[in-house]
Amino acid sequence: MIGERIEAFIREYVKRYRRVKGTSTDWETPLVAYASAHDPLFHRLREVVDHRHLLPSDLLRNAKTVIAYFIPFRREVALSNAGGRRPSREWALAYVETNQLTNDLNASLARMLESMGFRCAVTPPTHNFDERRLVSNWSHKHVAYIAGLGTFGLHHMIITEKGCCGRLGSVVTDAVVKPTERPGEEFCLHKRGEECLACVERCTFGALTVNGLNRHRCYDVCMRNSRLYPDLGLADVCGKCVCVVPCSFKAPI
Repeated sequence: MIGERIEAFIREYVKRYRRVKGTSTDWETPLVAYASAHDPLFHRLREVVDHRHLLPSDLLRNAKTVIAYFIPFRREVALSNAGGRRPSREWALAYVETNQLTNDLNASLARMLESMGFRCAVTPPTHNFDERRLVSNWSHKHVAYIAGLGTFGLHHMIITEKGCCGRLGSVVTDAVVKPTERPGEEFCLHKRGEECLACVERCTFGALTVNGLNRHRCYDVCMRNSRLYPDLGLADVCGKCVCVVPCSFKAPI
């Protein structure tokens, strides 16, 4: 089945990437999920989040499926970023190297599918947002939710079965793959009505509160951090709210 081939391709690609590219970062086995390009939540995303958010058909005419995946960081990467107010060098490097991995993976996955007679459209893993409004025109987080990879935490990140410390990617194709069923419950303890504000407590900058996320304050912190490791490239990261909290490495269910 086409879905099984896609999943095997993504997992093998990530498994071999460190050896082939000589990266410092290594990764856990990716999670893969699928959404119908006609899922009504894509239109709902336009209505609720931003009217300029693209539909799958805006990226690829006759789109049928959106492939979404989550690449988890190794536990030691998140642990390195647990203390202090500055992101660790390991966390910043993982961000940069995983963005490149995602670009390379998307291009290779598209070539594989095109060799089978399908068409694909890809988007960058990050920096595809309006810098004034801080809203993306193709939100990998929302796409991941629609595809059933996980649910949103209070920290506004997607919590998957393997937690939230990692990176998301997506590809639009005209191949038909059965959609993944979305989780039937919240993975975020707070949203489930249980006692947990760990992510809020980890954000010492006041960007994240129980009432929401101040995107501009969060972005300002990330941009200040981008000057810490200029030799790595653009590492506009923080990640304190997702490191070493109950949902870091698995969904707390």
